[in-house]
Amino acid sequence: MQIEQDASTSSASVEYNGVCVKVPDPMVYGQTMVVDSMHARKQAMAQRVMEGGGGSGFVALPGGFGTLEELMEITTWNKLGIHDKPVVVFNVEGYWDGLLSWVNGGVKAGFIGVGQKDILVEAKSAEEVGEKLRGYVAVEQRMHLDWSAK
Repeated sequence: MQIEQDASTSSASVEYNGVCVKVPDPMVYGQTMVVDSMHARKQAMAQRVMEGGGGSGFVALPGGFGTLEELMEITTWNKLGIHDKPVVVFNVEGYWDGLLSWVNGGVKAGFIGVGQKDILVEAKSAEEVGEKLRGYVAVEQRMHLDWSAK
């Protein structure tokens, strides 16, 4: 994929399936990936995290339905043993308080194991996000399923 930058608008263009698509300037905003589907997007993001070194992990910024869906899927993957990478919610101004309360309620109701609630960790500042990524320890109560078996 070749990127052509447009300095006047802080955007760039990529060719995707024969169509020129405008994307944010990667020199300013980081890389933008154009994919065929949401499934391909999640697969590509997960693959990059899995290939990353120490401190690699998943960070959920405040967002909408798609962000919540992706966050819950990646948290479930951790629980099932598909990965053991950190899953951090960047709780800006209490945005994720309702979700964190829901997790605690799930533990009290018996739907989420006490040891599994810490798969998802909270950070309240950008500095703390980095600390949580670097210091993450996978919880013991993961399922450790063998995903290579057919």
